[in-house]
Amino acid sequence: DRHNAKASIIASGGMSPGSVSVKTSALVAGEGGGSKLARAEELGVPVLDEAAFSLLLETGRLPT
Repeated sequence: DRHNAKASIIASGGMSPGSVSVKTSALVAGEGGGSKLARAEELGVPVLDEAAFSLLLETGRLPT
């Protein structure tokens, strides 16, 4: 869930802001990502699914 994802990001030294900007490294999105997904796509921010998010947490690197 979102709370656990946010806690995992923060525990790994990342931030979980409430909005998407050009400074956003990646967005984790599920079905029907809404306005944040649209904004990430508009800005060219990588969009991760659950598997890619898990890989990011494990390796510290964005999947290619």
